[in-house]
Amino acid sequence: MKRAYVFFNGELLGSKHFYKNLLQKEPGELYCADGGANLMEMLGVIPKELWGDLDSVSEELLKKYKDNNVKINKFPKDKDFTDGELILQYLSSKKYDKIVVIGGLGGRRDHELSNINLLFLFKNMILITENEKMFNIEKKVILNHVKGKTISFIPFSENVIDINLSGFRYPLNHYNLKQGSSICMSNVAIEECCTVEFKEGKLIGVIID
Repeated sequence: MKRAYVFFNGELLGSKHFYKNLLQKEPGELYCADGGANLMEMLGVIPKELWGDLDSVSEELLKKYKDNNVKINKFPKDKDFTDGELILQYLSSKKYDKIVVIGGLGGRRDHELSNINLLFLFKNMILITENEKMFNIEKKVILNHVKGKTISFIPFSENVIDINLSGFRYPLNHYNLKQGSSICMSNVAIEECCTVEFKEGKLIGVIID
């Protein structure tokens, strides 16, 4: 599986050990959006490319990146997209099977909500912290190796039509989930493989590790 890791300018939620172990256990190419460089510096890793207006990166760190042949893509501060969306647009053309965003949660609330909305633009993207994985569900997904985990499903459209949950402690059959409803919060997988399926709508899944 071709994988990319992208560091955003949020918070490194969890231990450094978790992220270092993740990058070693499931290797991929490393990128960062502006202040995400500071999170990478905390972990002692260097990206392949840095994107953004660079207002959150020190001159010392920029020099280090230049000395290590990191490709630096600088953009004006006034632009139509966040630094994170710019780099995701670029990576979506590179045919990665999975784009894992670290540092997409925490920090400024408006940035966090914007990053969650990016899940609907970039279907192979997930937001990850030590304790959770957040992802968009496209009509149907089979979740593997999840027995015993807490999993929530959050509607991001007015309705999620005809949703079915199987393999969970609290299954649903042909249920119309309304925006704002909490009925799909804190479900528990009782089987190793669970299925989520619906006909129409926008739905975010959150797996709690």
